[in-house]
Amino acid sequence: MKTVHIRKQGGAAIMTIPANFLKELHLDVGGLLELDVADGVLTAKPAVSRFRKRYSLQELLVNVTPEAMRELIEDTQWARDGETVGREL
Repeated sequence: MKTVHIRKQGGAAIMTIPANFLKELHLDVGGLLELDVADGVLTAKPAVSRFRKRYSLQELLVNVTPEAMRELIEDTQWARDGETVGREL
Protein backbone atom coordinates (compact mmCIF):
# COMPACT_ATOMS: atom_id res chain seq x y z
CA MET A 1 0.00 0.00 0.00
CA LYS A 2 1.28 3.43 -0.93
CA THR A 3 0.68 6.62 1.09
CA VAL A 4 0.39 9.95 -0.74
CA HIS A 5 -0.18 13.52 0.41
CA ILE A 6 -3.22 15.57 -0.50
CA ARG A 7 -2.34 19.20 -1.19
CA LYS A 8 -4.27 22.27 -2.18
CA GLN A 9 -3.86 23.84 -5.62
CA GLY A 10 -6.20 26.72 -6.29
CA GLY A 11 -9.64 25.58 -5.22
CA ALA A 12 -8.91 21.89 -5.75
CA ALA A 13 -7.38 19.13 -3.66
CA ILE A 14 -4.58 17.36 -5.55
CA MET A 15 -3.38 13.80 -4.96
CA THR A 16 -0.20 12.59 -6.60
CA ILE A 17 -0.43 9.22 -8.35
CA PRO A 18 2.89 7.38 -8.47
CA ALA A 19 4.24 6.63 -11.96
CA ASN A 20 4.26 2.85 -11.40
CA PHE A 21 0.52 2.98 -10.57
CA LEU A 22 -0.19 4.85 -13.81
CA LYS A 23 1.85 2.29 -15.73
CA GLU A 24 -0.07 -0.58 -14.15
CA LEU A 25 -3.38 1.12 -15.07
CA HIS A 26 -2.14 1.80 -18.62
CA LEU A 27 -2.67 5.55 -18.12
CA ASP A 28 -0.62 8.65 -18.84
CA VAL A 29 -0.81 12.21 -17.62
CA GLY A 30 -4.09 13.60 -18.94
CA GLY A 31 -5.86 10.23 -18.71
CA LEU A 32 -9.31 9.93 -17.16
CA LEU A 33 -10.23 8.12 -13.96
CA GLU A 34 -13.66 7.24 -12.62
CA LEU A 35 -13.82 7.91 -8.88
CA ASP A 36 -16.26 6.34 -6.43
CA VAL A 37 -16.69 6.35 -2.67
CA ALA A 38 -18.44 3.45 -0.95
CA ASP A 39 -18.35 2.75 2.78
CA GLY A 40 -15.59 5.34 3.25
CA VAL A 41 -13.33 3.77 0.61
CA LEU A 42 -12.20 5.76 -2.44
CA THR A 43 -11.76 3.71 -5.59
CA ALA A 44 -10.32 4.94 -8.86
CA LYS A 45 -10.41 3.06 -12.17
CA PRO A 46 -9.60 4.02 -15.74
CA ALA A 47 -12.59 5.66 -17.39
CA VAL A 48 -13.99 4.03 -20.49
CA SER A 49 -13.25 6.37 -23.36
CA ARG A 50 -16.38 7.76 -24.95
CA PHE A 51 -14.39 9.33 -27.72
CA ARG A 52 -14.25 7.73 -31.13
CA LYS A 53 -11.07 7.58 -33.12
CA ARG A 54 -10.90 10.20 -35.83
CA TYR A 55 -9.69 8.92 -39.17
CA SER A 56 -7.93 10.97 -41.81
CA LEU A 57 -9.26 10.93 -45.36
CA GLN A 58 -6.18 8.94 -46.38
CA GLU A 59 -6.97 6.27 -43.76
CA LEU A 60 -10.60 6.07 -44.88
CA LEU A 61 -9.69 5.65 -48.54
CA VAL A 62 -6.72 3.30 -48.10
CA ASN A 63 -8.39 0.33 -49.86
CA VAL A 64 -10.39 2.30 -52.42
CA THR A 65 -9.36 1.57 -55.98
CA PRO A 66 -10.73 2.90 -59.27
CA GLU A 67 -12.24 -0.55 -59.91
CA ALA A 68 -13.98 -0.55 -56.51
CA MET A 69 -15.38 2.91 -57.25
CA ARG A 70 -16.71 1.77 -60.65
CA GLU A 71 -18.43 -1.20 -58.98
CA LEU A 72 -19.94 1.05 -56.33
CA ILE A 73 -21.28 3.46 -58.95
CA GLU A 74 -22.79 0.57 -60.92
CA ASP A 75 -24.32 -1.06 -57.83
CA THR A 76 -25.95 2.19 -56.70
CA GLN A 77 -27.08 3.54 -60.08
CA TRP A 78 -30.68 2.64 -59.24
CA ALA A 79 -30.62 5.26 -56.47
CA ARG A 80 -29.77 8.00 -58.98
CA ASP A 81 -32.31 6.97 -61.64
CA GLY A 82 -35.89 8.18 -61.80
CA GLU A 83 -37.80 11.39 -61.33
CA THR A 84 -38.05 13.44 -58.18
CA VAL A 85 -41.02 12.68 -55.92
CA GLY A 86 -40.88 15.61 -53.54
CA ARG A 87 -38.92 18.82 -53.35
CA GLU A 88 -35.55 17.28 -54.11
CA LEU A 89 -33.13 19.39 -56.09
